[in-house]
Amino acid sequence: MNYFNILVVNPKDKFTQIAAYENQKLVYLVNLKHPADILGKFKRNAEQVKYRADAVIEELNNNGIVFSQLKYVIARGGLLRPVSSGLYSMNEMMIEDLTNSPVGEDIVNIGGLIADDISSRFPGVTAVISDPATVDELEDVARLTGHPNFSRRSVFHALSQKAVAITHAKSYSRNYEDMNLIVAHLGNGTSIGAHQKGRVIDITQGFDGDGPFSMIRSGSLPIGDVIRMCYSGKFEFEEMMCLVTHCGGIYSHLGTTNINEIDKRIEEGDKKATLVMEAMAYQVAKYIGAMYAILNCEVDAILLTGEIAHSNFVVKQVVGRVQKMAPTLVYPGDNNISALASNALRLLKGEITLKEYKF
Repeated sequence: MNYFNILVVNPKDKFTQIAAYENQKLVYLVNLKHPADILGKFKRNAEQVKYRADAVIEELNNNGIVFSQLKYVIARGGLLRPVSSGLYSMNEMMIEDLTNSPVGEDIVNIGGLIADDISSRFPGVTAVISDPATVDELEDVARLTGHPNFSRRSVFHALSQKAVAITHAKSYSRNYEDMNLIVAHLGNGTSIGAHQKGRVIDITQGFDGDGPFSMIRSGSLPIGDVIRMCYSGKFEFEEMMCLVTHCGGIYSHLGTTNINEIDKRIEEGDKKATLVMEAMAYQVAKYIGAMYAILNCEVDAILLTGEIAHSNFVVKQVVGRVQKMAPTLVYPGDNNISALASNALRLLKGEITLKEYKF
């Protein structure tokens, strides 16, 4: 039998990542796939919570993973109201805001709900979220737009970006709070942040229409054309939102989000795939340049992370354009599992305390 005290759950569109840790030791790791016909029965992501929680518990039980020493179930934070960076315990207000997000619908919202459902079944277990996507450290000047009815919001890959920045700083025996960094998370969504002395003072809000396009998000679009499309009579509200948030980007051009498949197409001379990925890399470099200016051209390093950072083609394209600004390093892949586990371990050791979600 295997015991553990930290359980990480990270829901994706088609599967749930599960990681069980005994302190820093990884006991069990799996991407638990969910049949499409079952997921298709749920009209909203929030309706999947019990099904996924049941599936997580069943998976662990079937593999001899014993719950008796479990202390924390931790997940990524979803699209909540603006909060400071840190770890938060689940409460009724958070459950409501994750179920009916004030920001938008996304699979990330149900991570905390799954953690809460699982924790409720075991006495003494606490559900926690870490660095939700709405961590807000923006400077006031970064919020203002060209019209008083609109302001820029902080919605980004806070967990991933903070974790990579801290890891990079430690690898150079420095403190994150003493460095200026630009972090570009490249994946299903893309966000590029200006990290100034431990605070993300500006960010591309890629979730619903800012910055480079990504695997499934359209990024910044010609706003006049978008308005005309909205009033063309051809599209419903939900279709337009999907166009921006989940049905655009590389997928809309190439019909896939498999980076290995795309790289192979490029290697085989596919001109369309080459142009699309070059254009995405071009836009990433352009917004890195914008963050370079925000940090007064004083940048210790540029960090590339996320699943698309596995692509040698994309990395070469981006690095070639930005490397003269600052040393550019690549931390490929999704580091959310290890970041969540590390934060939960710090909580177990008493190095940090839980915050309360309240307004």
